Amino acid sequence: MADKVLVAMSGGVDSSVSVKLLLDEGYDVAGATMRLYSNEDIGLDKTRTCCSLNDVEDARFVAFKLGIDFHVFNFSDDFKHYVIDNFVDTYLAGGTPNPCIECNKHLKFAKFYERAKLLGFNHIATGHYVAREYDEYSGRWLLKRSPDRSKDQSYVLYSMTQEQLAHTLFPVGEMHKDKIRDIAEENKLINANKPDSQDICFIPDGDYAGFITKRCGEQQSGDIVLSDGTKLGKHKGLIHYTIGQRKGVGISYSEPLFVVAKDMEHNSLIMGKADEVYSDRLVAGDVNFIPFDTLTEPITCTAQTRYHQKDAECTVSPMNDGKVAPRNSFPWGIIFLITCFFMKRTKFCWGEHFMLFEHRTKITAIVITYLRSDFIDVKLILQ
Repeated sequence: MADKVLVAMSGGVDSSVSVKLLLDEGYDVAGATMRLYSNEDIGLDKTRTCCSLNDVEDARFVAFKLGIDFHVFNFSDDFKHYVIDNFVDTYLAGGTPNPCIECNKHLKFAKFYERAKLLGFNHIATGHYVAREYDEYSGRWLLKRSPDRSKDQSYVLYSMTQEQLAHTLFPVGEMHKDKIRDIAEENKLINANKPDSQDICFIPDGDYAGFITKRCGEQQSGDIVLSDGTKLGKHKGLIHYTIGQRKGVGISYSEPLFVVAKDMEHNSLIMGKADEVYSDRLVAGDVNFIPFDTLTEPITCTAQTRYHQKDAECTVSPMNDGKVAPRNSFPWGIIFLITCFFMKRTKFCWGEHFMLFEHRTKITAIVITYLRSDFIDVKLILQ
């Protein structure tokens, strides 16, 4: 009897082609879409989101076209709790959330996977651009980056457990987008040319501050100060600013200034010169290593802070409390968020994700997600 696979169908082309590929491989396939919200509820258009009512219908059409059973799971309450509320609360606390990571962690690879098991499926499958591999030596499942680095999504899956990896298939994970669209065209799938979804599906036009304001009201103004306490002006609410931000702060100074910190206790936005946004180390907590359980000795790695950057060398060391401490080999190492994007040399980037690669062992990646100044999530990934 063929293994039963439930495909998480977002309504996009990647998960739709995943269904087709699994059918061709002889699996007993069904599809299901998570209903997380309606576009109208949050003021979005019909084409550039995922998991809305319109996407449910696209997925349903594809399932009918390919001749598989189709289910809709209403996880809107869970989405609000684990993703939207977490997003808002983290920003209000001064952190930088990543809702895609929370959605995959709590919805797709928790709620969806548990529902699939209850329905008798052996595996779930998604359209993510990642791969998995079983390591016979260690007896562990490994998460690997997609060969299409422009689409690689391993960073949003870093929280996957061994059980989840053992029961998840990634049919398009090692393919390129053009090939996936070609397969969809050949099979006359309705979403063959559908645009890719936005990173934050529930935020209209990327205006996260406006989204938060609608739910929590106008944020309290406060002082903009230099790191030595010199007052420069007033900010319009700390949620409107990001660590590393240079433009749009609304102040003038004799030389460029960057946001170096948000003092939530005193409601102050702290500005500093370029050298004040650099550091050569950070402390990472809530660590989960996919190839092994714990890190017992330092490893030499490289760090990739954004999609299209080259990785740079660093060392990751274990700490007594279970956290790890990556340190960049460059003396000026870590730079904050947006500043990093414009620099020619790769640096750690607070508020974003870190990809760390180990070239001499099986360890090839750690993803670090900044939550607040003293708390960072870290996960290992394999290349």
